Amino acid sequence: MNLVKKKNKNLRLVTRTIVLLLLVSAVVYTIASKDTVKVLAVGDKAPNFELIDLEGNKHRLSDYKGEGVFLNFWGTWCAPCKKEMPYMENQHQAFEDKGVHILAVNIQESQLKVETFRDQYGLTFPIAIDKDKSVMEAYNVVPLPTTVLINKDGKIEQIITREMTEDEIISYMESIQP
Repeated sequence: MNLVKKKNKNLRLVTRTIVLLLLVSAVVYTIASKDTVKVLAVGDKAPNFELIDLEGNKHRLSDYKGEGVFLNFWGTWCAPCKKEMPYMENQHQAFEDKGVHILAVNIQESQLKVETFRDQYGLTFPIAIDKDKSVMEAYNVVPLPTTVLINKDGKIEQIITREMTEDEIISYMESIQP
């Protein structure tokens, strides 16, 4: 009987040791293989991307070369986003012919929810959904709303991580006007 207990005890010890080694290996692998994401800063080249808007049109950042891009990351649930959307719509109308384009990037919400929001606010600028958060991650977006101002050369002019007033939106759009 003692021999059986001793074997069981040894077997448990070996099993626990193996599990512990596997856990330690997984942690070490995760830390060692972690990709370092470059934090974007003013003056950096804006990462290119391709997203499809609600109407099915492709939008690549590279397609806007020579023009300013007001790249706004947002969500339908975000109160500051709701507040600034009408201001963005007003300025979309005013700046579209001046070579400054708004592209709104919704983060992972359903097409129906985003279309309902667009219709409720009467938005006419392009709205795309970042379904897998790849563009959000490429731009290191943390709070919503975040707006990245991109100049005619494809470089980041400014990153705004808060709600904007209409006067601020006008000023920002003027700053990236070609």
